[in-house]
Amino acid sequence: MSDNHNLLAEQRRALILDEVRRRGGVRVNELTRRLNVSDMTVRRDLDALARQGVLEKVHGGAVPVADARTHEPGFEAKSALEPGAKEDIARVAAAMVAPGAAIALSGGTTTYAVARRLLEVPDLTVVTNSVRVADVFHSASPHGRGPVGTARPGAPAVVLTGGVRTPSDALVGPVADQAIGSLHFDVLFLGVHGVSVEAGLSTPNLAEAETNRRLIRSARRVVVVADHTKWGKVALSSFARLEDVDTLVTDAGASDEVRAAMAEHLPGLVVAGPAAGAEPAPMPSGAADERWRDGA
Repeated sequence: MSDNHNLLAEQRRALILDEVRRRGGVRVNELTRRLNVSDMTVRRDLDALARQGVLEKVHGGAVPVADARTHEPGFEAKSALEPGAKEDIARVAAAMVAPGAAIALSGGTTTYAVARRLLEVPDLTVVTNSVRVADVFHSASPHGRGPVGTARPGAPAVVLTGGVRTPSDALVGPVADQAIGSLHFDVLFLGVHGVSVEAGLSTPNLAEAETNRRLIRSARRVVVVADHTKWGKVALSSFARLEDVDTLVTDAGASDEVRAAMAEHLPGLVVAGPAAGAEPAPMPSGAADERWRDGA
């Protein structure tokens, strides 16, 4: 981590957090040397990360926060984690979508990154329970509007479910579940809190678990978008088995051991990032060889 004096604060804090998690703790004087910044800058960074709840300050340094199974960080806190990995994942995930497809995006910061990449894909129908994802498409629409009263050519049709808002700005609960249950889409991009062999996909929010189950049942194809730090995490409520996932898109930060475990237990694995290989071909809308999942 040398020669980092010109890093943006967000990048620097991501490096600090990665070091804390990898080593189980760091000292301020070590970070000042490694990052080539002042003691005061490091302490400000640690203060910011502590406010986000992703590490705990101790005398002379910082240690990881014990990850309670019910703890659900807010959207802003999660946005600061692994930003580069999320962009790599989003680039590859968006390449799976063909023009004219009906897609769904769950809540989460990685699905938010996917949404921004999908702005270039025309004629999409987008179903989402994420306020942030809906805002991505809404904010982009004024820049290319057609005549008054008409949508610009190729603009997505966006369906935002109702529901109760979670700390990560997802809409969940019976209203969201009912809306999703009446819809069908070609592919679902699903963000998760944790992925493990034993617990499958999990979330700290019980209502979100049920909403995610509805999303999965309504999708022809389920694509989980999760950076390498999600592997091995288990939250309060499991909502799907690994066998329910068609493809997991992760980043190049996953170790060889983690990749081997993922490949062994998941039907499809795509690693995004440098030297990750070719991107998967887009899935055509209305693919005839896919089957609706039970309960759709």
